[in-house]
Amino acid sequence: MARLSTFTRPLFQGRAPFTLYDIPIALGVFAVILAMVSVGQGMTAPVMPESLEIHLGVEHLPYYAMRSIARMFLAYIASMLFTFVFGSLAAHNRTAERIILPLIDILQSVPILGFLAVTVNGFLALFPGSMLGIELAAIFAIFTSQVWNIVYSFFQSVRAVPRDLREGAAIYRLSPFQRFVRLEVPYAMNGLVWNSMVSFGGGWFFLAASEAITVLGKDIRLPGIGSYLATAVEQGDLAAIGIAIVAMLVIVVLLDLLFFRPLLAWAQKFHTGGAFEEDYDSWVLTALQRSNIVEWVQTRVLDPMGTFLLYRLPVLVLGRFRERTSAPARRSVSWFGAAILLVGLLALLGYGATGIIHVVEGMTWSRLGTILLAGFATLVRVACAVGIATALWVPVGTFIGLRPGLARRIRPIIQFGAAFPANLVFPLVVLVFLKLGVDLSVGSVLLMILSSQWYILFNVIVGAMAVPEDLREVSRVFRMSRMQRFRHVVAPVVFPYWVTGALTAAGGAWNASIVAEVASFGSTRLESFGLGALIARYTVEGDWPGILVSIAVMCLLVVLTNRLLWRRLYRYAEEHLRLEV
Repeated sequence: MARLSTFTRPLFQGRAPFTLYDIPIALGVFAVILAMVSVGQGMTAPVMPESLEIHLGVEHLPYYAMRSIARMFLAYIASMLFTFVFGSLAAHNRTAERIILPLIDILQSVPILGFLAVTVNGFLALFPGSMLGIELAAIFAIFTSQVWNIVYSFFQSVRAVPRDLREGAAIYRLSPFQRFVRLEVPYAMNGLVWNSMVSFGGGWFFLAASEAITVLGKDIRLPGIGSYLATAVEQGDLAAIGIAIVAMLVIVVLLDLLFFRPLLAWAQKFHTGGAFEEDYDSWVLTALQRSNIVEWVQTRVLDPMGTFLLYRLPVLVLGRFRERTSAPARRSVSWFGAAILLVGLLALLGYGATGIIHVVEGMTWSRLGTILLAGFATLVRVACAVGIATALWVPVGTFIGLRPGLARRIRPIIQFGAAFPANLVFPLVVLVFLKLGVDLSVGSVLLMILSSQWYILFNVIVGAMAVPEDLREVSRVFRMSRMQRFRHVVAPVVFPYWVTGALTAAGGAWNASIVAEVASFGSTRLESFGLGALIARYTVEGDWPGILVSIAVMCLLVVLTNRLLWRRLYRYAEEHLRLEV
């Protein structure tokens, strides 16, 4: 009865039911609902996507921006769900790790045009004559550009949870789900937030390819700022390109103020020590914390729902399942699930065998040799891009991360650079290349660095923030030089985070090769010899043998690099550089 009485008594005893903070919260919620209704109607409209036309008038940009933001957040939500399920499974189960991580390596290496080439027809067939099919294809493409960095960050954070915290969870007998909610997600929260910011930047980077879909002979333009930019570049309209850049600046600033800055300020309470201090504040978070409406929703809705999901539902479901199901029946269910999975794999292998026959018929040894040489050319560019970005940003990121005050002041600039899609300035860079006579074989490395450098910088900053204050104090007591302090105190802590950043930066550079090795402005087109350029050309032409073999070569190179280099560095960091108390 005590629990019931606390729930039914008035929540705002001795206080006004509404405050000044409730006004902007209510207006914001109302605006979001209106935007969702408007965007939802457009996304599900019963029209053929091929019939849409992108207008370059300024008056169309607000609606285009709302459509693009909606796709980004839907893809981000899907990325977080994927991360929590598969990242956690890989972190806790060695068998699952051997399956999931190589699969993620392969999927990360598949370029976004490869996903679009495979999924566009499928989604259009699911929703014929409707915008929803192509919208889902675009959202899925953005999802593939966001998710891998977040998965690797969460996996590395869960595997790096200190032993004393894991032992504390065991002492309190937390269930796997409770340990996930109470320990693993909070411990990984700062890395998730920072990597979410850079993943959003990756989504913006591939927005034009996701909204202006030119694959397999199709030219589909979805209303959005990405398709607006693609149309402006094709028409050589410098004014429209400038307007798109300004609109993107406004969107990035607003998202930082209304979403990422409050998220950072909220996430700092999960920090477990190190250089990070409570230096991040947000007027949006302050308004949410002082709003009576938000307090009522949290107390009457969210808290009871969280208690039920966290404590009562697992016990209820597992208890009833064990009571009503005998051990042989549970084994039968497991065997039935395994049988379904086996049938699915056999069907997939059969479909793949059919595709292989088609590829072999359309592939010659000379074409295969050209694709392999192009793959190695792109591999060299990716290695140069990651190496240059590492040499540039590891010292800078470490310097920033060890100084909370500086990190707080400079974070908006870094966040803006990461969130702003580098390919928006690619047309202007191409013009500079043309004026200076720079060959795109060299210039494409610069374009790859612009698109992938932020993965390294963000992860290094987070790693430097994780350096425990007691270790830094010991280094001062022993009067270590700056080089000794970096080598023996900072570098071992930062190294696993750098591995995560460099791995995802390499994946981002492979994906960016599609737009970095083929650049155009109006009727002027530059192309360098590489796998990205071949995939872009084959995709537009609808050359399935070329598409599949090129993607297979890219996947093979990425997987070999990950297995021979990055996975070994991960293992070394886990075995030799873990912080233990």
